[in-house]
Amino acid sequence: MLASKVIEGNVLEGGGQLLRNTVALSALLQAPVRVDKIRNGRRPPGLKNQHVAGLRLVADMSCAHLSGDSNGSESIVFEPGPIQLPGSFHANPGTAASTALLLQIALPCLLFSVTSEPSTLTLHGGTNAAQAPQIDYTQHVFLPFLRTHFGLAPDLRIHKRGYFPKGGGTISLSLRPVTGPLPPIVLADRGNVTAVYGRAYVAGLPVRLAHDMRDAAVRVLTLAGIDRDIIDVEAVREKHENAQGSGSGIVLWAETENGCIIGGSALGSKSMAAAVVGEVAAGQLRQNLAHGGCVDEYMQDQMIIFLALAEGRSSVKTGPLTMHTRTAIWVAEQMTKAKFEIATDSETACALITCEGMGFTSRPQVNRTEDVVAS
Repeated sequence: MLASKVIEGNVLEGGGQLLRNTVALSALLQAPVRVDKIRNGRRPPGLKNQHVAGLRLVADMSCAHLSGDSNGSESIVFEPGPIQLPGSFHANPGTAASTALLLQIALPCLLFSVTSEPSTLTLHGGTNAAQAPQIDYTQHVFLPFLRTHFGLAPDLRIHKRGYFPKGGGTISLSLRPVTGPLPPIVLADRGNVTAVYGRAYVAGLPVRLAHDMRDAAVRVLTLAGIDRDIIDVEAVREKHENAQGSGSGIVLWAETENGCIIGGSALGSKSMAAAVVGEVAAGQLRQNLAHGGCVDEYMQDQMIIFLALAEGRSSVKTGPLTMHTRTAIWVAEQMTKAKFEIATDSETACALITCEGMGFTSRPQVNRTEDVVAS
């Protein structure tokens, strides 16, 4: 086993995303890694249930030796073996920790295999959690992005929704891997908005709150110049048997003539009127559309690991670069041979992200780790 590469977990954004991307790439490349100063700037610092569950999930997938995987730990060592595909994998943090974030750390590990048989993930926890993508965003924005631009076909099922503080939600994802490298993508012109869809939901609360969120969001979008005839936002109350706990929120997504999907979302809370929640989500979508980029602020950082793994030169026009995106790029360049360039428009602060990907495949050379890990 080669010596572990050391990654400082407090670089740039310094949160859980840095850990997730590092460990996912470590598992794919069979490159041992040590991550120190994990969430060093958070209070409290160190691992939380979600991070521990994600680490153990990927360790199971890659036959890894993992140490330091306990709540509050600020350092872990991850020494992976080969990823075992096809397989059926499970994770349950026992809290309302985000299933979408558990999916983020595990999904890259399902992408490549010499077999075409699908693998499945079953994840428990929160489906619509704070400080994380809502599972509806994953379903309607993130996964369609992977289908459209990388030819992947993930099948996501939401079996039960789980809300703060207990979680209790369950999702599953099935994915058939690829044997060759992911293709590069070029997204330079978003095109006009052709439709806006959305889902305003409540669980364990009056359905009128969902209607209030929907109506407020539609009002904001039409005032922003979007034709009311192309807006379709449903208002739903979850059935008791389909949800654990109570919660509310709204997820919106706009589709464009050139195949781009741009999102906006907000979670409900006791301190915020339902109409305001709808306005916040619509305002976020409006802002993400205003800069003219081909991805929203959340897709901007989530796509980075896939650009790094792809073969050839990818180029994506985005809005202003976020700290999460800068962090994802830093991790990718530390862990792989991928190289990124950022061109920023001085007037709008919008960015063009270009990546020369590493062309990762399921058929590595004998010295795979030495070949793909940056010195």
